Amino acid sequence: MIFGSVVRRLGAIAVSSVWRAQKRRGLHTNVIDTLRERNFIHDVTSQDIHRCAASPVAVYCGVDPTAESLHLGNMVTLMSLLHFHVAGHQAIPLVGNATGMIGDPSGRSSERVALDRGTLANNIAGIEAQLERFFTRGTQYALKRIPEIDAHSLKEIRILHNADWYHGMNVLTFLGSVGRYSRVGAMMARDSVKARLGSASGISFTEFSYQLLQAYDFWYLFHNHGCRIQIGGSDQWGNITAGTDLIHRMDRDQAQNTGVIREHSSSSDTDSAFGLTIPLLTTSSGEKFGKSAGNAVWLDERKTSPFDIYQFFIKTADSDVERFLKMFTFLPLKTIQEVVAEHQAFPEKFAAQRMLAAEVTELIHGESGVQQALCATEVLFGGGQSSIQRFSASDFASAFAHDKRMMSVSRSAVCGKTISDIAVLAGACKSKSEASRLVRGGGLYWNNQPVSDAKWIPTTDFAAASAGNFVGDGTIGIIRIGKTNYHLLRLLDSD
Repeated sequence: MIFGSVVRRLGAIAVSSVWRAQKRRGLHTNVIDTLRERNFIHDVTSQDIHRCAASPVAVYCGVDPTAESLHLGNMVTLMSLLHFHVAGHQAIPLVGNATGMIGDPSGRSSERVALDRGTLANNIAGIEAQLERFFTRGTQYALKRIPEIDAHSLKEIRILHNADWYHGMNVLTFLGSVGRYSRVGAMMARDSVKARLGSASGISFTEFSYQLLQAYDFWYLFHNHGCRIQIGGSDQWGNITAGTDLIHRMDRDQAQNTGVIREHSSSSDTDSAFGLTIPLLTTSSGEKFGKSAGNAVWLDERKTSPFDIYQFFIKTADSDVERFLKMFTFLPLKTIQEVVAEHQAFPEKFAAQRMLAAEVTELIHGESGVQQALCATEVLFGGGQSSIQRFSASDFASAFAHDKRMMSVSRSAVCGKTISDIAVLAGACKSKSEASRLVRGGGLYWNNQPVSDAKWIPTTDFAAASAGNFVGDGTIGIIRIGKTNYHLLRLLDSD
């Protein structure tokens, strides 16, 4: 008891240092106020959650490994958990390696396809590694925007796996404990269940029981990790309230299969467990983002590059940009208001969208990711040679590392060759005659500059002053056919 009191006191001291830093910057000292102001809160199980978050508390959100990567839809929920983390609370991202074998019916019109063990294991590894990267980079990003916060005062992110507490539990034990305290009427009334019952495909018992598993996750974390708040998308409301209900009905001693139901009479646990739902990510037109919607923007750079993340947010509609700046960045609201006002005054400069794109790219991929995105943007959107020249060889290599438009060749293979030869080598043209026709028609570009002579020979000497120089420290040549057909050559020095 004494040790626990000391831990709580030290935690309160650490959190108070975070809150003092926030107060100096005019920020809220209660993270619930911050989330509400940034439009994160769709609903809460009780307004007393504000009181709960006034002192150090453990908070969790779960992610099922239904894919090998997280996407922007997941990121909205993770951003709210990141806010709790930088406010000094204990953040618990939960990998649903057990529930991932069942499938959540929420927001779906048909049964999920069951994953084989190999795919599931691959997904789990990918999600866990990505969660670690997200919270590492996210914390670094947040500390840059709130420099007064002492990084050493923040609690370590605790990634857990729900298979750890289902291991060794058989179906009789589960039904004899969780099942006894779960009311079928309440389960049938969940929106996710009602929607599926009314569909042509119906709902299987497997997916129907998913809410019991998520409820037990919350119950277990509440009793074993002191977790008092669960965060989820607005479509998770039924699953979250199933958890708060189970915490109310079943105390720790009653978790054993005794065959006797003794419902919890104390109201303290009900008041101590809270749910908070986040609005599902949509555009102002109502378009959703995610795997199910078929337009997922992935957080894994192998699936969605930093350039593509950057471009996605550059294209944000004016009606969405302020909302996205609040949700996807840690910029002060005053800064957001100022850049939105600037954008309204000079919309052709896309100031708000550029800020949003750079901030989100840095949060997900770090400062190097922003540099990669800017490099690719200059190349693929017609930046002049002077603007392209400022990027290094490593910038190009990183920016186009997974891009099929870049191919590596030896320097000797292009040394002394005409632009027509190089265009064929790069796969931009099928023949030298095709390259010549494009040059005559003004349709072939080198480093985004039109080529006027099909026999022109670009120099590979980086020290030369000729506009024909390869960029990227003399290692990159960019061929463009028309407006959007790009091919990049990366020169490698022979041994």
